[in-house]
Amino acid sequence: MPDFKREGFHTVTPYMVVKNSRQAIDFYKKAFGAEELMFSTTPDGACMHADIKIGDSIVMLNDEFPKFGVLSPLARGGTSVTLHLYVPDVDAAFARAVAAGATVKMPPADMFWGDRYCQLTDPFGHSWSIATRKEDPTPEQMAERAQKAFAEMKDCPSA
Repeated sequence: MPDFKREGFHTVTPYMVVKNSRQAIDFYKKAFGAEELMFSTTPDGACMHADIKIGDSIVMLNDEFPKFGVLSPLARGGTSVTLHLYVPDVDAAFARAVAAGATVKMPPADMFWGDRYCQLTDPFGHSWSIATRKEDPTPEQMAERAQKAFAEMKDCPSA
């Protein structure tokens, strides 16, 4: 009996809708070192399904199909989902993604929870956060650091 999931997949796998899958895959290759694993099309050439691998994780994607309500963040006017990517060198990954065409939402910075962290938006409307783990603070350290960080923020949401 086969495993309950496809080989190479983790339990949770992001599935993204993009406006132009070929351009998106090229961007993900340049920005995040993605490897294209498979690409299947509809009879008219639209991407019905593709798998790419970034690091040790697989991401699925397909083109928009507006007739069926399958829309990208660009068509919807934004996204509420962020794809999080752990890498060995966040600064290098950030620079590579920006050079490939990503828009900076937040440049790399050391965060109270122990990561060096940044945020980007790809040209297809998807939000990405990239991080490198720097330390493992205790829960007490994290709570103290969070309180200080939130106190320093302007227009911070209250807890």
